[in-house]
Amino acid sequence: MLAWFGAIAIGLSLGLLGSGGSILTVPVLVYLVGEDKKLAIAESLAIVGLIAASGAVPYALRKLVDWRSVLVFGIPGMVGTFMGAFIGGFIPSVVQLLVFAAVMLIASWMMFRPPRLEEGDHKPRKLWKIALDGVAVGVLTGLVGVGGGFLIIPALVLLGGLSMHLAVGTSLLIIAMKSTVGFLEYWRGLSEQGVSMNWDIIVLFGVIGILGSFLGAFVSRFFSQQLLRRSFASFLVVIGAYILYTNVPGAIGGSQQAHSSQAGHATNRP
Repeated sequence: MLAWFGAIAIGLSLGLLGSGGSILTVPVLVYLVGEDKKLAIAESLAIVGLIAASGAVPYALRKLVDWRSVLVFGIPGMVGTFMGAFIGGFIPSVVQLLVFAAVMLIASWMMFRPPRLEEGDHKPRKLWKIALDGVAVGVLTGLVGVGGGFLIIPALVLLGGLSMHLAVGTSLLIIAMKSTVGFLEYWRGLSEQGVSMNWDIIVLFGVIGILGSFLGAFVSRFFSQQLLRRSFASFLVVIGAYILYTNVPGAIGGSQQAHSSQAGHATNRP
């Protein structure tokens, strides 16, 4: 039952805030569903990709997707996501969750103090710089399983010179593209280890998330966006702190164990 509420919360937050809600997917899968951490990151990418793709369709039909930015930011983002997912296969899951917690705290700070996104005040950056930004955000997506909309939208407005409407639609499509690449790489790596994806959870969370996002978009008209963002930011701080609390001891213990093992090998050398 808690997992169901978690799935609904993911969709509602996406609809209410427009971005950032998908950052709840990994904690819900780990702490409410009981998934393995690395499997949760992989399935999170599939769920986020499904929700983002469904959200991108209406924007594309209304011609509110900037295809130039999809090529300049999105394609490098896919490369970065593949890199992040590949690297993630060699990093302990506890370390990935610690990075994820740091991302949550950064997202909460950006929601408390969002960047000014007035249109027409920013000159587009050089294409190669925008491409590097796409790679950087993509690596983060692949490494910890977040869509990164809270980073992509400001980047498209401040660096790419897009309007907010174009930035949101373009961001959703880019998130769907990046999430697909990241998921496929995790799926390949986990399959080689004999780990199977829980497709029923992916489909269930994807469908509930999509329906919840529509409901959230409707409900958001009755609340202040500033209040919603600050409330959600406070919630992210609590979740991020809890993830740190539950994973820092394991990371420290693992480091000490590795150090002890190395010391033991050194002592046993002739």
